[in-house]
Amino acid sequence: MSLAGKGFALMCVPGDTAKNKGLTTPDDIERFDDIQYGPDKKWNVLDVYRPKNAEGKLPVLIDIHGGGWVYGDKELYQFYCMELAQHGFAVVNFTYGLAPKFTFPSSMVDTDNVVKFVFENADKYGFDTSKVFFAGDSAGAHMAAMYACICTNPVYAENFPFDPPKGFVPTAMLLNCGVYNAEAMINSKNPIGKLMAPMLGDLMGRKVTNDDLKFLSPVNYVTDKFPPCYIMTANGDFLRGQPKYLKRAMEKNGIPYKYKMYGTRKELLMHVFHCDLRKDVAHECNTDEANYLKTFC
Repeated sequence: MSLAGKGFALMCVPGDTAKNKGLTTPDDIERFDDIQYGPDKKWNVLDVYRPKNAEGKLPVLIDIHGGGWVYGDKELYQFYCMELAQHGFAVVNFTYGLAPKFTFPSSMVDTDNVVKFVFENADKYGFDTSKVFFAGDSAGAHMAAMYACICTNPVYAENFPFDPPKGFVPTAMLLNCGVYNAEAMINSKNPIGKLMAPMLGDLMGRKVTNDDLKFLSPVNYVTDKFPPCYIMTANGDFLRGQPKYLKRAMEKNGIPYKYKMYGTRKELLMHVFHCDLRKDVAHECNTDEANYLKTFC
């Protein structure tokens, strides 16, 4: 792993440990843990969370965790995902293979296997496969946007060693603090953005080229079939400049979206603040996003 990747992972651990400390499974949530969805017993595992008293099939929300492609797992996101489940969704929270051990497109193959798991296990876990939503933050938002491009852009899809379920497109997506234009991120004046170049190298298994950056930029492959999105960032997010590129691509293709930057002059909110359930504004954001998805139900 690159020094940047190692430093990023080490930097994340204290904050993630603190924000989840003392949290427990809500009384109103039923959970199914450590279900294997792919060939790797360690990395291809997922949880399913449902409101305990819900009957019948529920709209599905697949969450893709962030972590710069090199860090994270479903355990870190379990409490955030269970809060989303409390809004009436069957939430799928999964671990995928991390770079550099698993290089691109391994994480996209894992994502596709999760989608296939949802369709194959709809009756067992009460999934309404006519309403399958995606959520992702940071690198997870990048992955969600890429997967949506694979589903909606046949030319782009030819570059990947899998086919999504026939006709499948996410009903809508929650894209939080994400990367959508890797070229702009690396070429920006933001020093933190520049530090992500080695992490993209970890993802690709080599030093990234200009062609790699273009290929890893979902904005280049958005079509008029791309799903509607809630695009979120924060006033202290080091990736707060990224949504403008996705908004521009969506507007060009006539795709509806909702955009919101959280934070005020008195309140500076940082990257992926919405996952810290100790903050009232995190609950506000998660409720806003859940209500957005409900407009499609």
